Formats: sequence, structure tokens, C-alpha cells
Amino acid sequence: MGKRGQVTPLSVIGPADDPGSLYHQMQQFLQWMRERNYSYRTTDNREVYLRYFILWCDERGLVRPQEITRPILERYQRYMFLYRKKDGQPLSTRSQATRVTPIRAWFKWLTKTNRILYNPASDLDLPRMEHRLPRHILTAAEADRVLNVPDITTATGLRDRAILETLYSTGIRRMEILALNQFDIDIERGTMMVRQGKGKKDRMIPIGERALAWIQKYRDDVRSELAPAQDDGTLFLTQLGEPFTPNRLTQMVRDIIDAAKINKRGSCHLFRHTMATLMLENGADIRFIQAMLGHVELKTTQIYTQVSIVKLKEIHTLTHPARLERLRSAGDADAQGEAEDAASDLLAALEAEADEEEPGTGGA
Repeated sequence: MGKRGQVTPLSVIGPADDPGSLYHQMQQFLQWMRERNYSYRTTDNREVYLRYFILWCDERGLVRPQEITRPILERYQRYMFLYRKKDGQPLSTRSQATRVTPIRAWFKWLTKTNRILYNPASDLDLPRMEHRLPRHILTAAEADRVLNVPDITTATGLRDRAILETLYSTGIRRMEILALNQFDIDIERGTMMVRQGKGKKDRMIPIGERALAWIQKYRDDVRSELAPAQDDGTLFLTQLGEPFTPNRLTQMVRDIIDAAKINKRGSCHLFRHTMATLMLENGADIRFIQAMLGHVELKTTQIYTQVSIVKLKEIHTLTHPARLERLRSAGDADAQGEAEDAASDLLAALEAEADEEEPGTGGA
């Protein structure tokens, strides 16, 4: 993949001169998605998973959409069920479903545009999802241990601490922190504007005082050293004065977590999971967690009700682990009775996001 919003040409699969091939029909489908204003991330992810499928078809002499039948798609599902990764582990049921979903969308489009006569994927069953707890969640003590890893006497260490504090305080997604502009942070109000989040939705969320203090220190003491002459305002910059790429940010955070020696693995999404879980445990109403995370609705829960930024910030201050002493003194009794199934659905949704963060790797 190229820079954000750009498409990097990848190798052609199958006959290069056949406009009706699976590969070329996929490219037209992706172009249709871009014209319909799908996010670049959704488009790129679908291309990754469709390429897996087209490569599997090409190895079996299947080169055109008209050759794909329901039994062939079921064979592909069985192939994914039996597939083993480099570490010997199978694909999770969630990963299998994530690879099938773009195929269903693609064949629906092929049928609607009269490129094939019938849709072989119309009734294709998705694997039944297991209801599992997150693989790793940090305790408040472990989170503080990770946050203390960067050497704040150096410019990059101070920047890294500010990044970690932001992830921990707000639970924003990896792509959302990459897109942060320094003017999206309102120090006085204690809020952050997340622009063009998942689904191209903007949202305003609270950010804790501790995270704000580290951001301000980074911005005042370090950022000017990193910023290029033509500064576009991106908040967090590399040593070269460039915005982070997704993979570089993932590796940086992963290395810091490994260096903390807490026997837990993860990267950016680990802080998103941790923030949501610890705030739930500390009594936050699930509606406020949804607002923080940018989840519009969840299965088996009520449709999301818009909450004011003032109330959301109050709940964040009371329940986020970095301000736990306020919770103990205030006794947030109103939110203690949240249903367990709603919390489970929220954590399951976060687990699904983790699998989407890095296609084919099982999450960040």
C-alpha cells in the first residue's frame, strides 16, 4: 500500500490481457468503491482479502467470475478452515469470516452490474463466531509500567510517551492517531476532535489531564525540532519529520510493550481494549464507552444515544484508571448495574477491530 489515500499498483493475478478475469473485475469493483466514497482503508483491506481468494482460484485454473460456483466457494471456506499460519496456528473463525465478507460484497456487485447471471455467494454462510474475551488486557499497573518505558530525556522518548498516553487515555484507533493534527487538541476544554474516523465520521471525545500534559510538553519542547519547513500540522512526527506509517507506529508501540517485560503482547489496539475494559470495570455506562470508541451501535444493546461532551468528559474523568482516585471519592453508583452481555458485545466488537487492524496478521 502507498501513502494514505493512494493506491499502489500490485502484481496482476491471472491473465493480464483479459478484462473479464477475476483480477480485472476486482479492480473495477474497487474503483466503484472509491467512486462511492468508501474509505481508503476499507478498499485496501478488501483488496487484500480478494487477492487471497483470486490467487487461490488461479492456482486451480479458475480465472473468470462465471466459473465460480457455490461449491467452489465452500471449498475455499474449507481451505481456510484447514489453513495453518507460519506459527502453525489456524485462522480464527473471525479471520475466516473477515476474508469471506469481501467476497460476498464483490459477487453481489458482479450480479447487480450484470457481469454474472446469478450470485453464488448470496446464501454463503459465515463461520459462527466464538464469544471470547480479549487475548490481552493490561491492568492499570501494567499500563503505567509500559508508559514509563520511553526515555523522556530524549526527543523521541518524549514523543513516544505522549503517543502512549494519548492511546491509553482516549482509546482511539491506530489510523485515528496517525491523522491527528495538533489543532485537534483543545487543552482548555480537555477534548480531542477525531476527524474522519471509521465510517468517515467525526467525533469529539475527552482526553485526560495527564495525557494533555504530555502532549503539551511534546508540542512545546520537541515537535518544532522534528517538524519540516512545510509543516502540515500532523501532531506526531517521526525523526525525519514525516507522519508515521501504520506499520511503523505498530512496531514502535509493540517494541515498547515488549520492553516492559509484562509477558503480554500487543500494540496500539491493546490500549483501546484496555481503556474500554478498565473503564467498564470502574463503573462507566456502556453508552459512554461507545461514544469514546466511536461505535454507533452494538448487537443486543440499545441503539446508541448521543451524549453531551460535558457528561462524557465527567464519566471519563471518574472512571479512567489514570484518575481512579476520583472514582473512589465520588462513588459513581449510577453506572454499576450495566448488563454483562452488553459489555461482552462491546469487547467482542473490539476483538473484531483488532483483526481488521492488520489484514492477515491477526491484529495489532
